[in-house]
Amino acid sequence: MDSKLDLIQQSFNTRYSQRVREALNELPDNFTITDPSISGHPIVFASGGFLKMSGYSQEEVIGQNGKIFQGPKTHRRTVMEIREAIREERGIQVNLLNYRKDGTPFWMLFHMSPVFGKEDGRVTHFVAVQVPITRNHGRNGGVSLSEDGSGLNEIVFGSCRREVGSDSSLELGRVLCLDTGSKVLDIEETCEASDLEKGRAAIAFNSILSVLTDYSKLTGRLVCGKRRSVPGAGYISSSLNISLGRIKQSFVLIDPHLPGMPIVYASDAFLKLTGYDRHEALGLNFRDLNGVDTDTSTLHQINESIQTERACTVRILSYRKDKSSFWNCLHLSPVRNASGKIAYFVGVQIEEDSKNHDRHGLSPEMRQLSAVGAVKVAVRSLSLGAGPAGSSKS
Repeated sequence: MDSKLDLIQQSFNTRYSQRVREALNELPDNFTITDPSISGHPIVFASGGFLKMSGYSQEEVIGQNGKIFQGPKTHRRTVMEIREAIREERGIQVNLLNYRKDGTPFWMLFHMSPVFGKEDGRVTHFVAVQVPITRNHGRNGGVSLSEDGSGLNEIVFGSCRREVGSDSSLELGRVLCLDTGSKVLDIEETCEASDLEKGRAAIAFNSILSVLTDYSKLTGRLVCGKRRSVPGAGYISSSLNISLGRIKQSFVLIDPHLPGMPIVYASDAFLKLTGYDRHEALGLNFRDLNGVDTDTSTLHQINESIQTERACTVRILSYRKDKSSFWNCLHLSPVRNASGKIAYFVGVQIEEDSKNHDRHGLSPEMRQLSAVGAVKVAVRSLSLGAGPAGSSKS
């Protein structure tokens, strides 16, 4: 968990100046920021307003996926719409039923938008603004929701659209069952946000983006709200990032269609093995992992494998960021998209000193082949649903 927390710290520290969190906390809005490049697409920042609204502490939220706020009555279709927006790297605004830490449900307007790196067009973060739905003029009267959205008596029934028929007996049986002695609420309706609330969400996002933009200027790694066309830049989609993040082995993806065949994805285990931060690893070439004692004949074998589009396994002396060396059992394999064209090359690394240490009892060769198989499934699955997986250019 410590390594993941380190990555979460890096998510902000390498992109923005140190005071960005303080500036974000000065905003009055309820919002979270997530990083799709980290395994599990975790929350890397949660505002004070969001923590007050949800009842969670900072320690309970950071590093978690947003699904911890969902519950039995959260609409699966809405969740799928959010996932689709992440896959397509676009904004979305939906009405969502979430749950506080104490188990009470509440309706909110969920406004999510991506933030892009200006230099390469890559999605750096997703910002999710949550606005409690406060309107109260439905036919059942109802109870209004206060700004912090806390407490049972603040749950909104007002601006809700019935999903049951108008027959009174059905309504009595399926409407919200509120027991003053219980915190469990059965919600069978969808609350609609007002235009005012939608406007508040958009304004809040713009304020957050303004802070992120200003503090990224101080590091020279600028962000923006719209993807810019950057010739020769390579990036992979957030959806593929999230899928690849589930693979625990040390590996990288190389884009052979870009000049220099740069690394466009580096797993958490690779970063731990080599000592590079994520933003340092992306854009590197395999040559950058070599040193004075790296065997040139082995490098020739790797280049030949790439040229002939065939897999190869080699033992090569590689170098970490701190220039210390290690014997790298490297397996390189082409990865094709759904149309059969080469999308990437995947390189799976196992340090020779640790190659026999596997709690599942798998041989190094099986571990490498397992990682390659998982990468191929992720790339092909994405390309089946969203065009060629190898379209990593802006």
